[in-house]
Amino acid sequence: MADRKPIESWLTDMDGVLIHEGVPIPGADSFLKKLRESGRPFLVLTNNSIYTPRDLHARLRRMGLEVPIENIWTSALATAQFLDDQRPDGSAYVIGEAGLTTALHDIGYILTDHEPDYVVLGETRTYSFEAMTKAVRLINDGARFICTNPDETGPSTEGPLPATGAVAALITKATGKQPYFAGKPNPLMMRTGLNAIGAHSETSAMIGDRMDTDVLAGMEAGMQTFLVLTGLTRPEDVEGFPYRPSKVVDSIADLVDRI
Repeated sequence: MADRKPIESWLTDMDGVLIHEGVPIPGADSFLKKLRESGRPFLVLTNNSIYTPRDLHARLRRMGLEVPIENIWTSALATAQFLDDQRPDGSAYVIGEAGLTTALHDIGYILTDHEPDYVVLGETRTYSFEAMTKAVRLINDGARFICTNPDETGPSTEGPLPATGAVAALITKATGKQPYFAGKPNPLMMRTGLNAIGAHSETSAMIGDRMDTDVLAGMEAGMQTFLVLTGLTRPEDVEGFPYRPSKVVDSIADLVDRI
């Protein structure tokens, strides 16, 4: 196998790599600082579509992590980019929060429940039966079904919460229509992110804490992949997958010297 080209651009997941339950992971600040000082293109990615990049920038800053707004890429932004490419100036019925609605407004989409082109499902802490019922009826009437991400559960201080993938399964059961997921592990999120920073997959790396989303998406997008063990995946889990990351490291701190 030919040697990989040197890494010139970095993409990294947020939860489980840079932060854990609202606390920075040791080494995250040093990694981000070195990236900023190096001038190399980079992105911090998240499948969470609740927050806008501006919101996430402020939240990370309160934790002591400095990530410029333009270096944050969410599943909501990837979804909006996909819809803008597919059907510019379209319309959508949206179940989600400001991160998703703002991204769709910014590409010129009309948010409506009157004969929308799409039903777009994102993350929210207030899924309502009324909204899900309306989504089912609109999809049955011909609206195309799009989801920001396939995560079935999300974290909270009280324990796991139902997330976009779980609600999508309910709507699929009621309509018989499978959604298109724009977020990880869809390599589309990686490719649109790389395009946003003018990077190429051959000289880029993806850092994540999950084999089934971060590593899979990075690998399918043609990037080098680094699995950190500060999140969900344990060392013994890796062998259970039919693919491997380029390298497994203990934490983000082990990658500072790679920049």
